Amino acid sequence: MTETFENPAHITIIGAGLVGSLQSIYLAQRGYQVTVFEQLPDIRKEAIPAGRSINLALANRGIHALKEVGVMEQVKPLLIPMKGRMLHDEAGNLKLQSYGQKPEEVIYSVSRAGLVSLLRDKAEATGLVTFHFKHELKAIRFNRKRCDVENTVTAVTISHDFEYLIGADGGGSQVRACIEALEETEVSSELLDHSYKELTVPAGSEGDFQLYKEALHIWPRGEYMMIGLPNPDASFTMTLFMPNKGEASFEAIKNPVQLERFFDEHFADVKALIPDLTHDFFANPTGYLGTIRCNDWHYKNVILTGDAAHAIVPFHGQGMNAGFEDCAALNAALEASDDNWDLAMPIFEASRINNTNAIADMALENYVEMRSSVRDPKFHLKKKIAFELEKRLPEFFIPRYSMVMFHLIPYAEAQSRGLIQNKILDQLSNHVEHIEEVDFERGERLVMQKLPRLS
Repeated sequence: MTETFENPAHITIIGAGLVGSLQSIYLAQRGYQVTVFEQLPDIRKEAIPAGRSINLALANRGIHALKEVGVMEQVKPLLIPMKGRMLHDEAGNLKLQSYGQKPEEVIYSVSRAGLVSLLRDKAEATGLVTFHFKHELKAIRFNRKRCDVENTVTAVTISHDFEYLIGADGGGSQVRACIEALEETEVSSELLDHSYKELTVPAGSEGDFQLYKEALHIWPRGEYMMIGLPNPDASFTMTLFMPNKGEASFEAIKNPVQLERFFDEHFADVKALIPDLTHDFFANPTGYLGTIRCNDWHYKNVILTGDAAHAIVPFHGQGMNAGFEDCAALNAALEASDDNWDLAMPIFEASRINNTNAIADMALENYVEMRSSVRDPKFHLKKKIAFELEKRLPEFFIPRYSMVMFHLIPYAEAQSRGLIQNKILDQLSNHVEHIEEVDFERGERLVMQKLPRLS
């Protein structure tokens, strides 16, 4: 870290979510005075509306950033390790598919509320970060380095001067909208024709987990699926993902009778564990799913980060991790440029834009894998082949999922290597039904011919 400045620059962050809160810690540790405006209430003092949390999966990229700012030890009590996917078929049969093949290759379930509360506490403890909740950004006057922010309780709008402003205000970013209105960035927004609904499996009567604790549970059903992530209170947050329209869709379930019939047919093994199924399904909001990409992340003294710059669908568990990696990358850019923001902002953007486009693509692909491909025996065979190639040639072959989740290999590199690796796996699994039939000598030759050594 650089030395603390005698007269710290004033940095403003719009958005006090996970990324904005972690970014404020990084900046405070560099000696900056940080003001953070957040439209929502402070979750440490007021409950958030139910139904839109989608439990988080913390993996190596996010862990790396949390370690850099020295909070990982405090985060650990909030975590539940998940060794793999527990697949539930229509008959109620279970199959645990490991994420990796090393003991440390696990991902962690963590509640959004617990983690963001901890990060805000740590930010405030620096003495350099001030949060203002229930304050909504209304406008940015770029030439004057001033923004207008409304106190949503009093309806009073204040003008706030900034030296640099970071937009960490999520997929519906007002900061991005202000830049876009000036035609200084091109934004593409791709909504899926699928949405999600949150449900809950509570703890058992003895306060125990009613499903296997150390796994991400998946009920893959082809065109739709349900997942469940464990919580520290022994409950599971369940998320049902379905098409918006069609025979099996949110549109098709209009009343409790249709809902009960749908769960009896497709999720019978878990239905009895969701006592508030009808209430939660019809009371909780239906959340949309989409991908946002920006061609330019900064304009003048304003820069975007996290979902404001690159919102992705949740199917690779990398939304938070990618956002935390943004925080680390901006810090590295400031370090490399001796805190010259005019140099650091383009360095940061160049280091991230191709990588975040890559994880956006891979997250969309993973939806098909989770809801459909995992039901195909050939998928499981290719997974076994990939693990064996990793054992034999660890400096050349790491399964794509592992590159994304358990390493700091850039997303774009994981994507490009993954395309080559998938072709190799297709060749080795063609006309093969069992791992014993695979020609691994040929596999090693293909890997050495087609893949460069991992840096």
